[in-house]
Amino acid sequence: MKLPALNNKSERPAELNRREFFKSGAAVASVTLAPGVTLMAFGGEASANADPGKRWGMLIDVNKCSTDCNACVTACSEENGWKLDGNPETDPQWIRKIDLKHKETGREASLPMMCQHCEEPPCVDVCPTGASFKRVDGIVLVDKHICIGCRYCMMACPFKARSFVHEAVEDQKSNAPRGKGTVESCTLCVHRVDKGGTPACVESCSATGNGAMMFGDLNDPNSEIAQALKNYPSMGLRDDLRVNPGIRYTNL
Repeated sequence: MKLPALNNKSERPAELNRREFFKSGAAVASVTLAPGVTLMAFGGEASANADPGKRWGMLIDVNKCSTDCNACVTACSEENGWKLDGNPETDPQWIRKIDLKHKETGREASLPMMCQHCEEPPCVDVCPTGASFKRVDGIVLVDKHICIGCRYCMMACPFKARSFVHEAVEDQKSNAPRGKGTVESCTLCVHRVDKGGTPACVESCSATGNGAMMFGDLNDPNSEIAQALKNYPSMGLRDDLRVNPGIRYTNL
């Protein structure tokens, strides 16, 4: 499903020159973190496998998301090799649960929050090196080779969905390389998606029987997610910002 397009923003020549400078430096960089683990390369496999005909997205039914269920968070942690250290200021923000309560009605809701994989991602706009980028299939990623850890993207993200790696990382997953001094966020389990799979959070949610999370191609009118979006009301978080998130919520 192609949602209404927004006007493209023109890049200033000075910005382009700066980005190209850093990219050219990254082209010769090679960082091996551990056997079989290297940082995500710019323009590498992560982008090469993207299908320009697709836009991957997710629909989350808040009515089916239990307050006491953290299966999606646990699955993401195990799949991508990150752990919480009990400090909300520095904890990884790949995905987290948020509990909401309506001030007037008292209605309570619980929902998972992660990178919203925006069509117009503010994190990409402010990145001085081009490390924050969006694939042609809508997945927003961080190229760890050229991330300089400035954290502009973290300040620009309206969803607090990115975090900075403060400490050296051990026991990394080869499918989700991480590096001290770089920014990271949900990858929509791109390593699974590129092989025809489903994000770990969606898979775990289904396994609990809740079935609150649905993943699929928004551009395919016959996909389950496109049909659900067509037939039931949904919303993107902070729709007022007109960033057109790929993550949609219903019954919120």
